[in-house]
Amino acid sequence: MTPSILEILKTSEARLGNVDSPRLSAEVIISEVLHCSRISLVLERDKSVSPTDLECIFSLVERRAKGEPLAYLLGNREFYGLDFKVDSSTLIPRPETEHIIEEVTKSFDAEASLSFADLGTGSGAIAVTLATLFEHAKGIAVDLSLDALRVAKKNALLHGVEQRIAFLLGDFMEPLFKAQSLDFIVSNPPYVPQDEYDGASFEVTKFEPLTALVSGVDGLDHIKALLPQIEMGLKQNGLAFLEIGFQQAEAVGQFLKTDVHGLCLVDVVQDLAGHDRVLKLQKK
Repeated sequence: MTPSILEILKTSEARLGNVDSPRLSAEVIISEVLHCSRISLVLERDKSVSPTDLECIFSLVERRAKGEPLAYLLGNREFYGLDFKVDSSTLIPRPETEHIIEEVTKSFDAEASLSFADLGTGSGAIAVTLATLFEHAKGIAVDLSLDALRVAKKNALLHGVEQRIAFLLGDFMEPLFKAQSLDFIVSNPPYVPQDEYDGASFEVTKFEPLTALVSGVDGLDHIKALLPQIEMGLKQNGLAFLEIGFQQAEAVGQFLKTDVHGLCLVDVVQDLAGHDRVLKLQKK
């Protein structure tokens, strides 16, 4: 006789003692395999599990025990209330990045016909979310990784916005779009300094794409490359929303003054922890 849900939960939690929130990880894995809610695990704790499901559960538990993030195990992650496909070619969307979405929605009418670009789109979470919120908007989603763009395209299709987002393979060092053609630009670029990355958790350094995270010694290489592109692409008075590291606002502001004279810093938005997280820029 195969073990009950309760027994599997206890065994899985014990095996996951070396990761953050072992109980939560165990519950999420089991509920995903059994296609049920986490509360159902409690209500049906004495129910037996099929050998096939049991094998699948323990396989995922082993991968989680080795540090693989839940989002990669399950192949999805929630962002701004929407489900997104993710894999090892894409950065896992973070709650902090939702501040970009919030700032865009505060700045534009939801019914407006807008043109925008998402630079370093990854899974497409930002671009796709914005396309669902602004039904008359059209966007360009840019990434250096072809594999990431494939994931982003799947997410656009999943949420029915694939006809309004163009996907472009490219980096931040080359012209990406027509001059003065965009109402706004969004980006969550790599901004982690190398030494900070070296001290990051095993889950991050082992499994998430290095190129989506690290940006030189001070974490500003990509941001500095982005700003001239933003200046060129925005219409007059157009806006840009740029995620940054919590100690980078001053340095970016100084770079704008000395090297990118066509943009001005409008606001520095803080995250829920009180850290600088999003820069709001405007084309002069």
